[in-house]
Amino acid sequence: MRNFFWLRITHYVLRKMKTLYFIRHAESEANRLDVLASRRGYPLSAKGMEDAVAIAAEFKKMVSLDRIVCSPLIRAQQTAQPIAEAFGLEIETDERLTEQELGIYAGMTYTELDERRDYAHDRSKRWKWEAEGGGESYEMIARRLEPFFQSLEKLEGENILFVTHAVTMRMIKATLEQTLPNYPHEIAKNGEIWKVKFTKYGDAHVVESVFLGDSEGAVSRA
Repeated sequence: MRNFFWLRITHYVLRKMKTLYFIRHAESEANRLDVLASRRGYPLSAKGMEDAVAIAAEFKKMVSLDRIVCSPLIRAQQTAQPIAEAFGLEIETDERLTEQELGIYAGMTYTELDERRDYAHDRSKRWKWEAEGGGESYEMIARRLEPFFQSLEKLEGENILFVTHAVTMRMIKATLEQTLPNYPHEIAKNGEIWKVKFTKYGDAHVVESVFLGDSEGAVSRA
């Protein structure tokens, strides 16, 4: 009877567990120009469009997706489009997956930012830092992601892809690994996918990187 009880529990946990995939958008024009995009409407570059198509084709051979949820920004939507077409799915949009708002710094080149003393160059000190002009701190991103993660347990589908951005993915990883207010200083590469066996919000999860197309060689800053 005891073994039967644990088998029932194990079956329930396995049935409830989802496989989540988080992908950073492919190369954008901002990445190509070494610009801090923030929430500005930079589309994918020509290379980014090619990479998104290649990623979609390879991803299709690996998994069977049930749904695709995407940031509203065009570079994320353009990354999601070939994947949605490959899997025959509609793109759902979730504002909570959008990129960090960086106020007056949005649209500046990194060369310009390097000369600004008022910019938080030290990535380890951005938890409370809010950019002038309506900027969003890392803590604020983490807080807007809380209801997103809380909703995942009830979200239908066993294999779900989320298309998002570099800084937001920093907070996603820290939330999944339960390290906040500490967070990774490195960023996901353009087109890099993070695979997670998700149980519930508040659990510590293992995040696995998956590289498709040319994503492993991508270089950009955030």
